[in-house]
Amino acid sequence: MPRHSLAEFEALSYPVLDVRAPIEFAQGHVPGALNLPLFTDEERARIGTTYKQASQERAVHLGLEFFGPKMSAMVKQAQKLVPGKEVRLHCWRGGMRSGAVLWLLELAGFRVHLLDHGYKDYRRAVLASFAEPRQWRVLGGLTGSGKTDVLHALAAMPGQLVLDLEGLANHKGSAFGAIGQPAQPTQEQFENNLAAALAQLPADAPVWVEDESRQIGRLTIPPALFAQLIAAPRFVLEVPRPARVAKLAAEYGAEDPVLLTEAIERLHKRLGGLATQQAQAAVVAGNFPLMVELVLDYYDKTYSYGLAPRPNEPPRTVVPVLGCDAAANAAVLRASTVPG
Repeated sequence: MPRHSLAEFEALSYPVLDVRAPIEFAQGHVPGALNLPLFTDEERARIGTTYKQASQERAVHLGLEFFGPKMSAMVKQAQKLVPGKEVRLHCWRGGMRSGAVLWLLELAGFRVHLLDHGYKDYRRAVLASFAEPRQWRVLGGLTGSGKTDVLHALAAMPGQLVLDLEGLANHKGSAFGAIGQPAQPTQEQFENNLAAALAQLPADAPVWVEDESRQIGRLTIPPALFAQLIAAPRFVLEVPRPARVAKLAAEYGAEDPVLLTEAIERLHKRLGGLATQQAQAAVVAGNFPLMVELVLDYYDKTYSYGLAPRPNEPPRTVVPVLGCDAAANAAVLRASTVPG
């Protein structure tokens, strides 16, 4: 039975089986891992209670009672999940749960690679990865500048590396950011996915990332990473307001008007009562340019305040562009980073 360090475990390409309970897996897991739970959520809770209130021995015996009847079904499920019968395996700490499943799968003819110290060691490495220094290029601009589209256009260019934080967070970063997006992951899963995305990027090359606040929806950018981003050079797209209004009106016009009016209501205190009513009425009337104009007054003031010069701020390059053509604006940005 090979027992691997995290680096060795991640270097292998076999499927990952996570034998923790479904509730643990849902909270956060190695990206791409498959759940083969040894215990249900209820069984795990009962074992934990027995351990605390009785003894470890009683808890182990209870676990064996749960494990015995399901061994055949677990083997069949593992064969369905991994027909090749060679797997990577882990539990929380690399203890009894993974040991029991390892024994069972090896008995059934699997070749199993066990993660020493389990998911706990993986999480420690995930959190540590956000402090590793990188060469960030932060892309800023007022709301509606098409920053995400420009990032995607940059990513399609040779030699341009991009980290899409909003894509990983399933959120566009404003009161309207959840509209049309899948449900956000848990904070733990966001961090796991973020660490996996970082691991795919060379550590010694510049990486484009969008200018974000600390929060993206209900998720938080890890503090060590956020500290790097606010200290990195910023490239601020300067897009004419009419172009931004047209872009946002086209995007919001395709969304559910009920969700739009709910998002506007969440801005009630910031917009004021009259502007909120006018913006909601514009949605009902299908006048999306007016709705955008009203909401942009708030967002432009907020972002402009954030752009105000501050002591010891990182280098800032203002990049004027004619409109919201993502490919054209990406080309201008790339040219602005070429020395000389």
